[in-house]
Amino acid sequence: MVDSDDEVPQLSASTLAALQEYYTECQEREDQMKKIMNNDRVNNGQEEIDNVTFGEDWQLSQFWYDDETVNTLVKGAIRATGVDGKIGLISCPTLYKSLKRNAGDRTVTLFEYDTRFSIFVKDFVRYDYKSPLNLPRDMSSMYDLVIADPPFLSEECLTKTAVTMKFLTKKNMVLCTGAVMEDLAGRLLDLRKCKFEPHHKNNLANEFYCYSNFHFDKLLE
Repeated sequence: MVDSDDEVPQLSASTLAALQEYYTECQEREDQMKKIMNNDRVNNGQEEIDNVTFGEDWQLSQFWYDDETVNTLVKGAIRATGVDGKIGLISCPTLYKSLKRNAGDRTVTLFEYDTRFSIFVKDFVRYDYKSPLNLPRDMSSMYDLVIADPPFLSEECLTKTAVTMKFLTKKNMVLCTGAVMEDLAGRLLDLRKCKFEPHHKNNLANEFYCYSNFHFDKLLE
């Protein structure tokens, strides 16, 4: 009699096919990024930027916004800044490509832990929320608008991200995070919940809101 504990579980054909498709897509994205980095072409043209795709890395707590959320946040960011304004994005890389495409002469800087996004070269700053002020000193009060989406729903993560937001911005801030962070966002940054609610391509179990310290909703009308 065979002990059931020694049996090796077998995956179904459909599960194996799905896994193979996933690994193939990951390899294609990796090859695509290597090609671009080797050619050093990113930021030389919008076509190269648009052709770069990134999958979510759940180990880094990455959950991409859906298209409507991206478009809404980009519209608000453009309307909140002048034609030569400066916009900082903290831990929200899904906004970068669309915002860059529509920014005109505005400066767009992505502060991000995931080094895959370093292919955006001059617009990328390596950022770890655990070291919130490990940034160039000349970036203090540099940005007309800072948009942040801390990767974790924890007091530590939001508190340290708030330090970075205060350091970078002249005044205006938009924060996308869970409903459970509402009270802390108000105490740390004097932010208030917006009517607009961000959504993700893969629905999250947690309620997710947008907060700002100015009339951001008005810019979305």
